[in-house]
Parts: sequence; structure tokens; C-alpha cells
Amino acid sequence: MGYSAIWIGVISTIGQLVAWAWLYKFIQKEGNERGLRSLSSLVAEKAGAPEAKLAAVLSVFFLSIYAAAQLTAGGKALFVMLGWPELVGILIGFVLVVAYCYAGGIRASIWTDAAQSCVMIVGSVILCWVALGNVGGFSGMHDQLESQGATLVNFLPTDISLGISLYLLAFFLGGLGVAGQPQVVSRVMTLKSDEDRKKAMIWFFVWQTPFIGLMFVVGLASRVLFTDGNFDAELGLPALAMDTLPALGVGMILASIFAATMSTADSQVLACTAAITDDIKPEWRENHKTTKKVTLYVAAAATMISIGGLYVPGGDSVFALVVLAVYGLGGIFVPLLIIRWMGYKPDSFHSIAMMISAFTGVIVWTLLGLGEDVFPSVPGIGAAFAAHVIMCAIRDDSASNPFGRFEISQDSRRQFATVGVIALCFVAVAEGAYAAYGPDSDDDLNANKVAMYQIDGNYSLLEIGSGTELISDSTQITASSDAVELSGLNIVGFQITTSHVDNEQPCNFLANTEDDEVAYSGGIGDLIVANSGTQQNLESIEYWIESDLIGNTTNGSASSITASLDGGDSGIGNYDFTIDVVVNSGGSPICQNGDSDESVDWTISLVSLEYTLTEIKS
Repeated sequence: MGYSAIWIGVISTIGQLVAWAWLYKFIQKEGNERGLRSLSSLVAEKAGAPEAKLAAVLSVFFLSIYAAAQLTAGGKALFVMLGWPELVGILIGFVLVVAYCYAGGIRASIWTDAAQSCVMIVGSVILCWVALGNVGGFSGMHDQLESQGATLVNFLPTDISLGISLYLLAFFLGGLGVAGQPQVVSRVMTLKSDEDRKKAMIWFFVWQTPFIGLMFVVGLASRVLFTDGNFDAELGLPALAMDTLPALGVGMILASIFAATMSTADSQVLACTAAITDDIKPEWRENHKTTKKVTLYVAAAATMISIGGLYVPGGDSVFALVVLAVYGLGGIFVPLLIIRWMGYKPDSFHSIAMMISAFTGVIVWTLLGLGEDVFPSVPGIGAAFAAHVIMCAIRDDSASNPFGRFEISQDSRRQFATVGVIALCFVAVAEGAYAAYGPDSDDDLNANKVAMYQIDGNYSLLEIGSGTELISDSTQITASSDAVELSGLNIVGFQITTSHVDNEQPCNFLANTEDDEVAYSGGIGDLIVANSGTQQNLESIEYWIESDLIGNTTNGSASSITASLDGGDSGIGNYDFTIDVVVNSGGSPICQNGDSDESVDWTISLVSLEYTLTEIKS
């Protein structure tokens, strides 16, 4: 994605800021007043209600996927950095997660998160610093990204088939959807006052914001350093550490990765345990032994999902698993939290319909492959709100005002309509501007694609000067590229040839002859060739491209290969050479051969190249 990936971090952070300032305040207040531990209980009138049970089941489903993604990430890190099979890394992660959960529950998880975040920040700063040094700083990184493709250094995204507005809205809803993640909300529920929430919010953004920036730079540096078309982008962080850091630094990065993944996974497992023991089986809540068993079973289920993903194409993609889990949870819980904040009290059927709509929207959107254009936060949250509005309009048991305690008067409706029209105008302007000025990615993305290519080409000679010189010592010759029409040609080199036939005549039948030596040197600018010899023909060719690529295969992007084979203007101008002749004459004891000069024919030509790139499909 290049520079355009910054929008994920920026817009999602704005969404999270709104969640902290608005929804988390409601969550904290409701959780404390009702004495709740789980998000699934929060979106129901009471713990154990049908909607709470469904919310708990969906929480366990998505959180298990989320935890599996963390275990997969840990397995990949150990695979790259220690050479261990991913399966071994996943099993080690399982043991660590269970140990975390058994050691102290949610309070221990919070404290270990705090300690591990310090390790993550320190490791990220070191890796970012070293990575920038390896790519030539920010300017060097920019230049190398641009050589791979202009779209990589464009802040506007490419190939947004569903529109730039939905593209950005998905990130905002994704950030807002963090309020739908039980493992995060459970921490908010432990806060005792609104002042505690504000302090937690400040600490959250103080740590997260620089971390996002550091990882953004590390990702760009990895894009520069790892251009293999078969390279797994999710291995970029550990691979970068292995390539750039000493052993101690590699160990710190490995610790950072495990700190991030394990602290997340154990929180998710504990959140699943809370959902099961609070809502699905509340009778287990006070049974400590049974609760521990539930934790073990949830961790085992997440481990099985992670292991199963190793044998399913694309199933080991950490990013795909996280996107599905995060936006699935956001779609299920955030709409219910918002309408409850508005004072709307949905009954069980109403709540269940909204959750099923969100779940269906996320799953169908993902299966259709539309998540590559717009993340499934939009269809998930959109489907839930659509179900809410429809039931308010047609269902007798659902209150008719979808806005709860907020009564919408006629004047308010006109104001809403005005705001809606203005918003649509902004959307229309944004879409029109993007359509007109957004980067055209078709050619550039193909050029930017890193793959194995077969390179075939043909060279042609264009004579720009020739002549015959009678030389006794040395002479100057010159030729100009203006002698031929070069429009549309890829000039990649020049050639000079000389030929001569020694005209020495023996003075008698006993006399011997000696070959004259011809030498030349010259070229254009800094592109110089030199050659000498007594043989009849001499030839030199100078290229200013990577000529050894022709006729071979290479791994890289089409744009970088093209840059290596395009001659540009290097060969435009005058070519100056000096031709020297060393006259050697033979003879016999009684006479000396006559040989005072040599006739030398010369030709200067430009070399043009036509080539084709053929991607080799694996």
C-alpha cells in the first residue's frame, strides 16, 4: 500500500478517540451500576437473557479467531527468527496463554500488558532507527519506494472500486468498533470513576500513537528491503530484525512480538471465559475449578483454529483473521451500545435480529471478497442499524422512535435533512475529486508487482559515423548522435570498430614483416572505452544499462527492471575518440622494410534495445 496505509492508522485512531470519549463513558457507567463483567451482558437487559447468550456465543466465536491470529503471529515469528516450525510456535503460545490466564486473571493480564507495552515500544524504536539507516533515511526510503512504483509514494489509495468515502468510513467505524471488543471493554469496566477513564484514555493514546507511527515506518522499510514476490509480508518485522540487528536486538524484537501477541491472546481468552460463565452458563461463575477448565478449553479451541489455518490456503493470514474478528465484533456490539446509549430498550427479538444482521453482513461481505475494497465494518454496522430502523417501523413490539430518548421534531427533521444534503455534497465532491485526481494504478501496480520475470531482447546498431584515416602517429575522430533519428528508440550503449590491413612490403625475399599496433580510446562523457592490438579487427561496446539481464530470469518488479534497462539520454551527444598507430617494420640483415603509416577504417554506432518482460507463473 505504501504511503496510503497511513489512513488506516489516522482514521482508525479518530474512531477510537470517539469511542473513548463517548461509548466508553457509557460502558463504564453501565458496567459499574449493573455490576457486569462481560460485554454480552451489557447489551442485554439482564445477564443470561437470550440476547446475552447469543452475544456471548458470537463473542466466543470471534474472539477465538482473534486469539488464533495472535498464536499464528507468534508461530511466524519463531519460524523466521529461530527456524522452528510454525506449529511449535503456536503450541508454545498456547502454553504461555494458559499460564498467563491461570496466574492471575484479568488483573494480572492488565499489569503484564503494561510491562509488555514498554518492551514493545523500546524494541520498535530500535528497529525503526536501524531500518531507516539501512534504507538511507527517509529520503532514501522514499526514492527506493518510488522506484518500485509511483503509487507507493502517493498518499491517495488506488483501486478503490466502491469509493473513497466508504473506504475511509470503514476505518473510522473500525476504530469505533474497538468498543465492541470484549477484551478491551472488560478493562474499561474495571475503572471506578470517570476520572480514571480519562487518565486511561490519555495513556492509551500516548502509547498507541507513536507505536503506530513506528510500525508504519518499519513497514515501509520492509517494503524496500524485501522485494521477493513470494515474500510473506507478515514476516517483514521479524525478517527485518534478523537482517539488521545484532543477536541482542533480535532477542528484544522477538520478545516484543511475543509481548504483543500473548498479552492480546490471554485477554481474549479471559473475555471468552467471562462471556461463557456470565451469560451462557452463569451457574459456573462461582466455581473456580470449572472456570479454569473453561479457560483451558477456550485456549485449546483458539489453538486448533490457528493450527487448522496452517493447512487451509490463506488460513494463516494474521491480517485476514484479525480483520474478520475485529469488524465482526464491532458490527455486533457497537450498534446495540449506541441505541442503548440513546435510551432505546430493545427486547430480545430486536437485539437478536440486529446481531444476526451484523453477523450476516460481515460474513457475506468477507466471503464475496469485498473486504479487499472496503473493510467489513461498514456492512456489519450498516446491516445492524438497518435492521433496527426496519423493526422500529414495522414491528409492534419495537418502539417506533429509533432514536430512543431523543425526540425528532419536524424542525429537527428539516435540520437533519439539511445536514444530510450537505454531507452528500461533500461525498460527491470527494468522489469526483478522487475520480479525477486519484492515482491510476493499473499500469503502475502491475509495474510494482514483484515477481519472477523472463527478459528477452534484441540489440540493433545505428551507425552515426565512419571513415578511413591514414595514420602515422595518432588522429582524432568524432561522431554525433544527431546523425540519426532516435525518436522512440531505447539507446543503451555505443560500439566502435576498427579494421586495418598492414601495408608493409618486404624489402627482399629474406625480409620479415611486423604487424602494426592500433589503439583507440574515447567515448561520451564518463562512458569511455579503450582497446589496442595488432589484430586486423578491434571492437568495443559500452552499455550504461544492466545488459546481463537480457536472456535471463530475475526476481523483481517490472518497474525496477524497466529502470535497469531503459537507457534514457545518456547516449545523446558527441562521441570523441583518439586512434593511435605504432608502426612496426621488419626487414633483413641487408635492408629495412619501408612502413611509415597505416590505413585504419573506423565505425561508431549507437546500440538500441527492444525487450519484453514475461512473468513466470509459479
